Amino acid sequence: MFLLHKAYQRFSLPLHHFAPHKLPLSSSSSSPSSPLGFLRLPRKKNAARPMKSGADSSAAASSRLSRLAPFASGAENGAGDRNGSPPPSPPPRPREDEDNLAVGGGYRLPPKEIQDIVDAPPLPVLSFSPHRDKILFLKRRSLPPLSELARPEEKLAGVRIDGNYNARSRMSFYTGIGIHSLMEDGSLGPEKEVHGYPDGAKINFVTWSQDGRHLSFSVRFDEEDNISSKLRVWVADVESGRARPLFQSPDIYLNAIFDSFVWVNDSTLLVCTIPSSRGAPPKKPLVPSGPKIQSNEQQNVIQVRTFQDLLKDEYDADLFDYYATSQLILASLDGSVKPIGPPAVYTSVDPSPDEKYLLFTSIHRPYSFTVPCGRFPKKVELWTVDGKFVREICDLPLAEDIPIAFNSVRKGKRSINWRPDKPSTLYWVETQDGGDAKVEVSPRDIVYTERAEPLNGEQPEILHKLDLRYGGVSWCDDTFALVYESWYKTRRTRTWVVSPDHRDVNPRILFDRSSEDAYSDPGSPMLRRTEAGTYVIAKIKKEDEKTYILLNGAGATPEGNVPFLDLLDINTGNKERIWESDKEKYYETVVALMSDQTDGELYLDQLKILISRESKTENTQYYLETWPDKKRSQITNFPHPYPQLASLHKEMVRYQRKDGVQLTATLYLPPGYDPSKDGPLPCLVWSYPGEFKSKDAAGQVRGSPNEFAGIGPTSPLLWLARGFAILSGPTIPIIGEGDEEANDRYVEQLVSSAEAAVEEVIRRGVAHPARIAIGGHSYGAFMTANLLAHAPHLFSCGIARSGAYNRTLTPFGFQNEDRTLWEATNTYVEMSPFMSANKIKKPILLIHGEEDNNSGTLTMQSDRFFTALKGHGSLCRLVILPFESHGYSARESIMHVLWETDRWLQKYCVNNSSKLADLDASTGAASVDSENKALSSSGGGPAQECSNLGDSHWSPRSLL
Repeated sequence: MFLLHKAYQRFSLPLHHFAPHKLPLSSSSSSPSSPLGFLRLPRKKNAARPMKSGADSSAAASSRLSRLAPFASGAENGAGDRNGSPPPSPPPRPREDEDNLAVGGGYRLPPKEIQDIVDAPPLPVLSFSPHRDKILFLKRRSLPPLSELARPEEKLAGVRIDGNYNARSRMSFYTGIGIHSLMEDGSLGPEKEVHGYPDGAKINFVTWSQDGRHLSFSVRFDEEDNISSKLRVWVADVESGRARPLFQSPDIYLNAIFDSFVWVNDSTLLVCTIPSSRGAPPKKPLVPSGPKIQSNEQQNVIQVRTFQDLLKDEYDADLFDYYATSQLILASLDGSVKPIGPPAVYTSVDPSPDEKYLLFTSIHRPYSFTVPCGRFPKKVELWTVDGKFVREICDLPLAEDIPIAFNSVRKGKRSINWRPDKPSTLYWVETQDGGDAKVEVSPRDIVYTERAEPLNGEQPEILHKLDLRYGGVSWCDDTFALVYESWYKTRRTRTWVVSPDHRDVNPRILFDRSSEDAYSDPGSPMLRRTEAGTYVIAKIKKEDEKTYILLNGAGATPEGNVPFLDLLDINTGNKERIWESDKEKYYETVVALMSDQTDGELYLDQLKILISRESKTENTQYYLETWPDKKRSQITNFPHPYPQLASLHKEMVRYQRKDGVQLTATLYLPPGYDPSKDGPLPCLVWSYPGEFKSKDAAGQVRGSPNEFAGIGPTSPLLWLARGFAILSGPTIPIIGEGDEEANDRYVEQLVSSAEAAVEEVIRRGVAHPARIAIGGHSYGAFMTANLLAHAPHLFSCGIARSGAYNRTLTPFGFQNEDRTLWEATNTYVEMSPFMSANKIKKPILLIHGEEDNNSGTLTMQSDRFFTALKGHGSLCRLVILPFESHGYSARESIMHVLWETDRWLQKYCVNNSSKLADLDASTGAASVDSENKALSSSGGGPAQECSNLGDSHWSPRSLL
């Protein structure tokens, strides 16, 4: 089973790295502009879990995929909005009650034009059956109420747990499941509603059986006092839509803290359940048994980032065991159940492709108070499906000492998975450098394979030796597989061709490139489904009987992304383009291979693919395209999610900063806006810096001018409905070429990029120089505060959400900085806007979730920054959102954030009372230009400002 999203192929890593196995639907799982969520391959047995290299992969990902990260905020990923042609000078709003505002005044609502967009009903998420003959419409609700976030939760070992239903807290859900048949002509049959479960049920973890005849999913519902019940596993017959509980006993509940359940075969599931013998949760002792002690008398070097929600004491450790411990049960559709293995904290369960073995991963004591559970001691065991213990694969110790340098990893076996092209063969990787990226050694990683039950004396076989850090394997068959390696410091990435079962064939490099070089990205291999329900690289045949694979690429070009599908001759490396997006009006992507139901090679003239298509003003629809005539059939016809914005203006703009680096941004203008008649608008600039190793890579164009303007609930593009111009995602590259570290010139490059962006919108006549606001979320909030400190002449005010402002509070690295505070003291201090709080004179709005769980962005960061600003008399406001995490999810919170933001923009941007200096064309321009250049380089006080707020004429560069 898979959920669809057209951004998965934009990664250079293989698709299976981004293919979790079920559909829990976190609150940020899909955006309004992408109703089909993201592509999920059915992890029946061995689909590899997402992998992390030393670099934060989300930084390289497209904005659409980053929207999906559990901790991503919609504020960073929005798009398009509406309204008619705004007046040149918006009328003043009614006077606010400042005394009421100062003390809070309860939750507020933004203007109706913003409310209407945020409250628009969400489109369903779609999921295709294994045989591609049926589609699920998974129905969703709009924003959850704050009362759901207010439920008690335990913060244990980096995990937040709702003890009432024994699963991750803040978990969103589906409200219903509709089944449609996919007809031969590509149309959808009538909907068949899955029924039989209680009214008002909250549905999660929807999964197809291998034969596509059944669905499994979890059900919970609200009981008294808005408390959800524990999760039960249900199954539904796809043909009839009738659902029933999997377990006959009503006392068997799902434990969904880590893994939940998986289909072992067409009629049996392996379920993580709450042990029946479990009693009441442990009680916190009134009097502790002793002090809390941590010791490093062995003088080990242990450097960790600023993790949150860690265990605090032995009581927390007991509570973690209580909630996380599962009993594994094999449950058949006929009602029979069988416990497998002892109760343990199982984090994953994986059946082998031949349905004979079970691979269990669990964590165990001794736990840690300094790292989250992902670094706890880990054991991997092999069992048979009839409950017989076979052997221990590994038992790894506590990993507190993983160096903070990027590409550092845990010692011992890691990334243990089943080969998808074999009945029951394992593969894994082992580091040769002790996991320390600073150690120079060759090879650095070795990839091994081994039978589930090796013959007497049989040793693991070496698949490949790597000098960079292992990045995964895409398997095909005995003769062909792709092995990936990369190194963050140099941005180098390599793809090797190996012949897994032919050791006499030497590995060869297929691609060797910079991971930053989007223009050279060849794409990722497309996968097909095997009879065992696993996914392998699809081999394609043509008339010449040569063997090819399909490479699905984003197609980055200087004019924007033009996705493509290439045939690659695996022997010669020659490529032939067989499909390319329409680049004139539409943005199209290949989402999935649909002719993949059979084993063996596929023929090009029988190819069938799923296509997504969108434009600047048309939301995403999905099509089937079949070869050889490339006939296209439309599957979906989703309504426009916000028709009031259908005619907005979107343009990808290009400009240059003063050091010659090419920059891009997306400029949005309200529907009906005419710059010649309406003059410059108030403008909101919303961005997020990124690190690069080369100027050429930093200047490359990413994204497409034809992509649909999707809007998240906290998107800056909501202010198109309020008559703003929006400069979305202007590139702010922080470049460190050669041996230079990017952050050593962070402030200089940040200011230079912002100056170039502001100059561009003023040059175009769409933004008034006195009415330009800056904003961002997380690292974008950090950027916002720094720009108000070091480039006060550029912006009228700022909005900073969920940021970190004092880097001395994250002394062992942050973002992509892997030097410690003591190794780069000046960099940490100079980058911290907290240290420049005395320079911030422009109004700044700080917003933060009270329960922020993101590493480094503790709520304390905003508290202390606000105190520093207030101590210097700065115009500032701090809004702490009760119960909210790093991204905001409750309707009350989101609406209030939008109200706060709108109020701030109206008061300090639209109605900016600052007076720009009167310039005499013959005498004033040169002096102002000279002063501003000095201010730009020194980070000094505010520049002189224009005097006429009603002036709609373009302002000269000198005013910057």
